[in-house]
Amino acid sequence: MSWHGTSIGEARPRCEPGPRRGRHLKTSVPQLLVCDSVMPLFGKSHKSPTDIVRTLKENLAILVKHDKKTDKASDEVSKCLVSMKEILYGSSDKEPHTETVAQLAQELYNSGLLISLVQNLQVIDFEGKKDVCQIFNNILRRQIGTRSPTVEYFCSHQEVLFILLKGYETPQIALNCGIMLRECIRHEPLAKIVLHSEHFHSFFNYVEMSTFDIASDAFATFKDLLTRHKVLVAEFLEQNYDAVFADYEKLLHSENYVTKRQSLKLLGELLLDRHNFTVMTRYISKPENLKLMMNLLRDKSPNIQFEAFHVFKVFVANPNKTQPIVDILLKNQTKLIDFLSNFQKDRTDDDQFNDEKTYLIKQIRDLKKPAS
Repeated sequence: MSWHGTSIGEARPRCEPGPRRGRHLKTSVPQLLVCDSVMPLFGKSHKSPTDIVRTLKENLAILVKHDKKTDKASDEVSKCLVSMKEILYGSSDKEPHTETVAQLAQELYNSGLLISLVQNLQVIDFEGKKDVCQIFNNILRRQIGTRSPTVEYFCSHQEVLFILLKGYETPQIALNCGIMLRECIRHEPLAKIVLHSEHFHSFFNYVEMSTFDIASDAFATFKDLLTRHKVLVAEFLEQNYDAVFADYEKLLHSENYVTKRQSLKLLGELLLDRHNFTVMTRYISKPENLKLMMNLLRDKSPNIQFEAFHVFKVFVANPNKTQPIVDILLKNQTKLIDFLSNFQKDRTDDDQFNDEKTYLIKQIRDLKKPAS
């Protein structure tokens, strides 16, 4: 069947015996202990944030140059990353020290090391990559009152966002970059930078990548970007409708089943979100979009059919249909009623789906041809 017209450890404080306080003290009385300082924050076994950052930066540079000392440098990088994590997350017997965390964060900003770690992630070993993700995300979430200093830092060092996005092109670091990029997208100012950059359209290639894990991770980031900050996204889609939906349509024709299904499902979510009313109205006024959904209703995959149904219903339920939309529905009126009456009848337990199907059949049946 075809539709008509649809072919398309801390150091101890140093203590010394104190002077005797007067001759009346007997020699049998233990000498008083006088400490020359309060217990230091960083003993011999604990490097300061400044030392950790300096050591890490020096050894990371050795790894990048592929110097002969790479084995030792790799060990030093690993140790420094573990030390950073302990400062940020604390340990089983010690909570993070606020001042030390602040000092570490400032050192990471001033040295540019936070960006260097992302930029050179591929030279760090497997466990180290995971440590970098945890350090990055912890520093990013850090707040001082209502301020998010790392978000502010990245707003003035936007390249880190695009390094992370481009990470999808390198399999060894793609998933690590995805974790960090999604953490960035949680913050609206950073999401806005990604959305409005020329790099945004790279997502349409990354979600089609042949490696399933990478394509799925890229799609998770893509979906986050288009659904987390509703008002921001609605404005973006309105301003960039033609360019975005030209690329989006290619996903709906994808040979990759997972990409096709996820894209169709996300499209339905976007159109049904009240913030996207203007975008929805524009999308459902185009006859070519209706034709595409009618064809996808007949896809060989029941899951694709089901997701297409949730977009198709928006066209039919629209009380202000454009004439070209009405014309297509009227032209296929009988076929559509028969098709929908038998569509996915095995979904007997899905009351909402069956109610919607009944409603659509009624809407199509009630369409009247214009008087000639």
